[in-house]
Amino acid sequence: MVLAVNQVRNLSPKTIKFYIKMKKLAFTIGTLLLTVFVASAQEKVTTPPAPTSLAEITFDKDVHDFGTVEYAGNGTYEFKFKNTGKEPLIISDAKGSCGCTVPTYPKNVPIKPGETQVIKVTYDTKRAGNFNKTVTVTSNAKTPSKTLTIKGKVEPAPTEETFPSNGKKDDGATPLEKH
Repeated sequence: MVLAVNQVRNLSPKTIKFYIKMKKLAFTIGTLLLTVFVASAQEKVTTPPAPTSLAEITFDKDVHDFGTVEYAGNGTYEFKFKNTGKEPLIISDAKGSCGCTVPTYPKNVPIKPGETQVIKVTYDTKRAGNFNKTVTVTSNAKTPSKTLTIKGKVEPAPTEETFPSNGKKDDGATPLEKH
């Protein structure tokens, strides 16, 4: 209901407050209804279930312990695996947990059911001390992510004995001067 200016002047203050409250209430209800309408008009997005793959990756072992390795020694191990599924297996990625662990793998190459392959993992053995590193393998298998672990200890770097520039071993004695 719209009131003319002349009509408002004739109303009591209580009536004016009532009209103001009613306008606020009408505005609030209108906003609420508009929000509900807009929210219900949105398309319902349903994500289809992920297709289940029939490929399956089975490793001979998923942890390799190098034991103690010489500094700058051989830090390479081959993890053997087999596609034990019924579809071709495709490895899309293999990432080491840090730059010192580098995997080499058959990337995006279909591995037939029953076929065996390897993922070669190389650790930089020019880092002395204990290590425990992982490689995460991503594929189209039923379990799309597998973790391989390498661990061990790298011995400290060998220390070389230094000699004076004259090529003779210094025994600590002071040479005698001839007079």
